[in-house]
Amino acid sequence: MAVQLFYFLSALATLSALMVVFSRNPVHSVLYLILVFFCLTGHYILLNAQFLAIVNIIVYAGAIMVLFLFVIMFLNLRKDAEQKQPPLMKFIAVITGGLLLLIIVSVLSKVDMIQAQKTGFNSQIGLVENLGKVLYTEYLLPFELASVLFLVAMVGAVMLGKREAGERHF
Repeated sequence: MAVQLFYFLSALATLSALMVVFSRNPVHSVLYLILVFFCLTGHYILLNAQFLAIVNIIVYAGAIMVLFLFVIMFLNLRKDAEQKQPPLMKFIAVITGGLLLLIIVSVLSKVDMIQAQKTGFNSQIGLVENLGKVLYTEYLLPFELASVLFLVAMVGAVMLGKREAGERHF
């Protein structure tokens, strides 16, 4: 059952990702991208990484996609305002995409595939309890430094956003 679900989610994610690229309407592209994120969340659940699955739904499918939709609607993209691309730009895009594909294929051809060993599989590896233990024991210093960095960034954003009376607005 898990294998069939994996193949279904993979096919749906691939099809949705292609629709993100080939869709002419930017709002439809964002909706297809949300579907890709939900498929990836299904993959995380199949890998027993529940915490990553929930974070993926909350952060990416929730907050980031709302931000994308807000920006797209703010830009008010219309067909009549769209500029035509010269044929040279399309040719350069095709050449660049082909070179990128060539690089990816050459790199992946040199990769040795290894088979997972069932004896070394730990079913508890993606659980929140184990993640918290590792985060607060081995990685306590980087975790605390990141939290201080986020605090400084928030204070800086508030200070930059705060306007004093009589200041010039650029």
